[in-house]
Amino acid sequence: MNRHERLTMLLELLTERESLAVEDAAELLGVSTATIRRDMDQLAQQQLLVRTHGGAVAGNVSYDLPLRYKTARHAEEKSRIGQAAARLVRSGMVVGLNGGTTTTEAARAIALRGDVGGEGGGQAEGGRGEGWTATVVTNALNIASELTVRPRIRVVVTGGVAREKSYELIGPLAGHILEEVTLDVMFLGVDALHHTLGATAHHEVEASTNRLMASRARKVVVLADSSKLDRSAFARICHVREIQLVITDAAAPDEVVQQFEEQGVEVLRV
Repeated sequence: MNRHERLTMLLELLTERESLAVEDAAELLGVSTATIRRDMDQLAQQQLLVRTHGGAVAGNVSYDLPLRYKTARHAEEKSRIGQAAARLVRSGMVVGLNGGTTTTEAARAIALRGDVGGEGGGQAEGGRGEGWTATVVTNALNIASELTVRPRIRVVVTGGVAREKSYELIGPLAGHILEEVTLDVMFLGVDALHHTLGATAHHEVEASTNRLMASRARKVVVLADSSKLDRSAFARICHVREIQLVITDAAAPDEVVQQFEEQGVEVLRV
């Protein structure tokens, strides 16, 4: 386990337990107590936890972890969800993507479809599809950076102020672009999704920007691994009635899936 993975595990343990002793963390992660103390000190300097005598407790900020610490969480599930989302994209579509680890996986999968032509794209020599194109509208700087080098994907980036935790551009400036575009499909990453409370996020301005992106789409598809289902966060992005499809992983409980389907939302487990 490298240091990044260890720091991520520490934050996950704190999220679950709210407090953690150095000795317990060392035993769980299989490292020395000195290593755990250094890791906790580093996370405390980043204000991701609060150090106590003999351990640490979760600060409020630890429930809204920076993107770099979320990458390792449910990685396989997020990859499958991203691939399933990409299969919905057809040549010529305008696709919206907000920030997050799952939408980043979707962006990468869409890029691969462009490389091989996708369904319905013309096949050139070597199997590359010369006719397949897509436009991606995103407020996520990391997604824009990855897709800009793909010749078959046109990237439109919203304005806004960059939020360091999610790499998203947020705030009123983003609206100037979003109000002028129409999306065929919006792949919406969320912090939580509930069958009555809808899609929610920890940060209210981030939620507001994502709400505007979703409102510009003909179809809203929420990408959420099963750990985010039947939960809620601080600020609403959109109501359940505004969501057409949820793509989640196979661990999503039947009763939770049924609750969404009773609200008229299709659920795809991958």
